[in-house]
Amino acid sequence: MITPQSYVFADNQSLNKDEIINKTREISQNIRCLVCRNQSIDESNSELAKDLRVLIKGKIIDGLSNKEIYNYLSNRYGDYILLNPPFKTNTILLWLLPFLILISGCFVMFKFLKK
Repeated sequence: MITPQSYVFADNQSLNKDEIINKTREISQNIRCLVCRNQSIDESNSELAKDLRVLIKGKIIDGLSNKEIYNYLSNRYGDYILLNPPFKTNTILLWLLPFLILISGCFVMFKFLKK
């Protein structure tokens, strides 16, 4: 019997209502709202953000791990939905560009100040 206060998963792991809410918020803080762009779905009030929070909560109740939920969302919406995208060949420029700009800026400043 499932009570409103706790859920029992297939592997006998149980989470109470507060743990589900906390886990949903934890994951929601790392997912980008596709409507608001630079806001997490935890901070956003858009309909899509609300729907994604409900989806995440459902996945948690179904017993999926955080990694499985992130993989599901990434496969469905692309890596852009993750606020911290993984380091892959298609995101290498995203990760390295700030460092390249910093190094180039320092080089230009050094050349400028040397004259």
